[in-house]
Amino acid sequence: MFRTACELVRSGRIGKVSRIEARINDNPQSESIPAVAPPAELDWNMWLGPTPETEYLYGMQKGGSKTNCHYDFRWWYMWSGGKMTDWGAHHIDIGQWALDKDFDGPVSVEGKGTPPNPAPRSYTCHKDFDVTYTYADGTVMVATSRGENGVHFKGENGKWLFVSRGKLSASDEKIIKEPLPKDALRLPVSGGHMFNFLECVRSGEKPICNAEVGASSVIVCHIGAIALRLGKKVGWDPKSHKFDDADANALIAREYRSPWKLEG
Repeated sequence: MFRTACELVRSGRIGKVSRIEARINDNPQSESIPAVAPPAELDWNMWLGPTPETEYLYGMQKGGSKTNCHYDFRWWYMWSGGKMTDWGAHHIDIGQWALDKDFDGPVSVEGKGTPPNPAPRSYTCHKDFDVTYTYADGTVMVATSRGENGVHFKGENGKWLFVSRGKLSASDEKIIKEPLPKDALRLPVSGGHMFNFLECVRSGEKPICNAEVGASSVIVCHIGAIALRLGKKVGWDPKSHKFDDADANALIAREYRSPWKLEG
């Protein structure tokens, strides 16, 4: 369905796209989580790797257990970017694919959202958010915590297209049901990422979503998380991978905790 949606958009079925909404839901919140000794079977130091040394947190709260370790690491900016780098890696990727921007990116990004619970030892990702990306041609993509999970494309003359895992709908069913012309753009069929990867291990070919495509998409997720943390609009150069803002550039990378290091 995602591939079909991208083919329809690229073929002009809804006219020129002016706005894409990558709807990726809001971030879970927590109260203060107790600092406790890590489980005996967990090498906490190794789990932290090059990230700053910090306490292991675990406790039961409303909705179940809360921690800063397995799975829940997503809701801490120290290790992740919340839904921006979780669901964003899926839906922002589709927006980039539909715009034919897999090896490109936006020229500016602005982040706004509701800050998380300020209590110590609680999840640090913004509760809800709107992160607005603007491309050189004026197209806007918004990664938002609002709306039904999926990707919404706004075209011309009231036309729109929506796609998610299990749903493909449009302002007019003809947009989807009428066959595309024989010479219309067709995107590659993977048969599933795992199958495509194993197939390419054997053949030596590049997967449909190769490392460059994956990097291009996740970079857009990360610069969105940075803009959200700063709460402002910043310019971005998709070629040099630099902001026009010193505070934003300072968040692109950090020093590794000893003895970890990256040599190259």
